[in-house]
Amino acid sequence: MGPVNVLGQLSAKAHLVKTLAEAGIIAPVRPDRLVKVAKALHAFGPTPAAGYAASAARYPDDVAIVDELGQLTFDEVHRRSNALADAWAKDGLREGDNVAILCRNHRGFVEAVIALSKLGCHALFLNTMFAKPQVTDVCAREQPKAIVFDEEFADLVADAAKDRRRYVAWFDGASGGPSEDPLLEDLIARGSPADRTAPSDKGRVVILTSGTTGTPKGAQRRQPDSLEPAAALFSKIPLRARQRTMIAAPMFHSWGFAHFVLAMSLSSTIVLRRRFDEEGTLSAIAQHRCTALVVVPVMLQRIMELPPETIDRYDVRCLRVIALSGSALPGELAIRAMDRFGDVLYNLYGSTEVAWATIATPADLRAAPGTAGSPPRGTVVRLYDTEGKPVGPGETGRIFVGNEMLFDGYTGGGGKDVIDGLMSTGDVGHFDQAGRLFVDGRDDEMIVSGGENVFPREVEDLLADHEAVEEAAVIGVPDEQWGQRLRAFVVLREEGSVTADDLKGYTRQNLASYKVPREVVFLDELPRNATGKVLKRELREHEVGTS
Repeated sequence: MGPVNVLGQLSAKAHLVKTLAEAGIIAPVRPDRLVKVAKALHAFGPTPAAGYAASAARYPDDVAIVDELGQLTFDEVHRRSNALADAWAKDGLREGDNVAILCRNHRGFVEAVIALSKLGCHALFLNTMFAKPQVTDVCAREQPKAIVFDEEFADLVADAAKDRRRYVAWFDGASGGPSEDPLLEDLIARGSPADRTAPSDKGRVVILTSGTTGTPKGAQRRQPDSLEPAAALFSKIPLRARQRTMIAAPMFHSWGFAHFVLAMSLSSTIVLRRRFDEEGTLSAIAQHRCTALVVVPVMLQRIMELPPETIDRYDVRCLRVIALSGSALPGELAIRAMDRFGDVLYNLYGSTEVAWATIATPADLRAAPGTAGSPPRGTVVRLYDTEGKPVGPGETGRIFVGNEMLFDGYTGGGGKDVIDGLMSTGDVGHFDQAGRLFVDGRDDEMIVSGGENVFPREVEDLLADHEAVEEAAVIGVPDEQWGQRLRAFVVLREEGSVTADDLKGYTRQNLASYKVPREVVFLDELPRNATGKVLKRELREHEVGTS
């Protein structure tokens, strides 16, 4: 190893220590507690099992979870997840088994994930917005040995759970009688809370892709081998130890789950609500003095739609971070939100497969609204053309990413395109002269109209900036003369406030003529998945009249 490599490694380690110290992860610890922390990390590695065992050793009486049922301390979560793991082991779950989880954000989701980590089982996260056939198809492909679900989803899992163990994570009696399936609370009551022996191999987490353009795929990812990935995010997003984070984004999705892992690393309290409510979110932030809020852009949009007097009712000056990801963040929304809540917005761009690619800080969003920001330390982002050749600043290319968190491939086989060791996100974009990334759209959404290349994102952003427009989505449809033409779907702030011709004229004034939608369709709302991404496949199936 040459001296340059040695210096580079030393510099990386120094940066890691500095970042973890600034975040509060490295802090004085009583010797007896330090021994317990070291034992947990040595046995389980940087996993949920070790994370909550370590926090229970360091801060046993600190609050770990706040949900509708109340509070749990780190010691309680550690012992309860031990008991759950013990009960599941007695019920036949073994290291390497797949277990599906179909739960909203609450303690049952968290404790199930930790218990599976202690057993060395693989956690498969199911989307709470799946239809029954999707749940059945995914389970047929992934073959989980058991399914953990909220009572409200009993019908969704009815077919998928045949010949599989079934466990209810959240039961509120909505079905009118006692649950026919074992409750996690009952398993915890009968299991042993004693510390577990670590499995021989760390379990994986399988997160399903959004499925906005087809059937969701299972993206499997092993637990990281170090805290370096977490430190990379802490260096860009000022999350700090032992504070309170409200995770409003669904934890079955990579963005919500990432913040569960980050909060675990920081020994922070996570505040959870099973369903997102705009005003309820502000109320919870104020009540629990949360310093961080984790949302997807459509959630922030819904909050900003509240009347100003409603927002002013809640003191949320405690917020230091509003962290967004999961779908495109319109620049106009970012500016309005920062004008309201302060410069606390951090927008992460990534994918289920590559984890993260870039992070836009408040300064980035002020200087270049709509930017996805720049890569954090340890991440490389490059753009390539369709022939695999690098493109220069200002030129559009396919986005490829390299970091420690790239996924291991789809559970059904296959993966994403790879060039020079970097993995495709499936998007196209460009860098500005300051090195900030802009995402122009999906690489399979490019529309060729009359020989000109058009990416819907540019048209969508322009329409969304119109004072009468709440949100917009654009797709390409077949056209005999032009090959393809643009069709825009628009949600207005007030019905009848603008016409289709008005919006066409507005687009023509600001963009090239071939980027003007030939049709504008007004909708009450855009179809979205649980993370706020627009389901364009449903728009393509939408019956369109005259517009």
